[in-house]
Amino acid sequence: MSITIAPESPLQPDIRDLIAELNATLLALTPAEYCHHMTVEQMAGPETTVFIARRDGEVVGCGALRRIDAHSGEVKRMFVRPALQGAGLGGRILSAIEERALAEGIDTLMLETGHNFHAAWRVYERAGFQRRGAFGDYRESPFTVFYGKQLAPAPSSVPQTR
Repeated sequence: MSITIAPESPLQPDIRDLIAELNATLLALTPAEYCHHMTVEQMAGPETTVFIARRDGEVVGCGALRRIDAHSGEVKRMFVRPALQGAGLGGRILSAIEERALAEGIDTLMLETGHNFHAAWRVYERAGFQRRGAFGDYRESPFTVFYGKQLAPAPSSVPQTR
């Protein structure tokens, strides 16, 4: 069994199917007004890089890095098909997102997830994410949980002396 994780266009039919499965899963667990889905077309925008996990060529998972500004990004659309959940694939996708963010100079990642997505919480917490308050256009609600992670020390605004 060969697993690959690489940036791909979300506009491919098999990836559209995966995103439809993700949306259906989320809507079964969270009221629609508290789901913050990006459409496949939004995911294909220049501010977002979509990472696709494939097992022997078949799409089995995804995650995305959406750039907020030059120093911060958001983890979006994390999903692993149920047959492979618990095998560490979510953590590998998240690592790929972090590596890309660091390579681009992004030092802070944030994310929003559901109030009852305990498996997702474990993935994020194992990767060093910590709970935080709402950010951006998100609002606190009983259906959402927010996480953040400092990837690298933020540049100091105080000049260093020798």
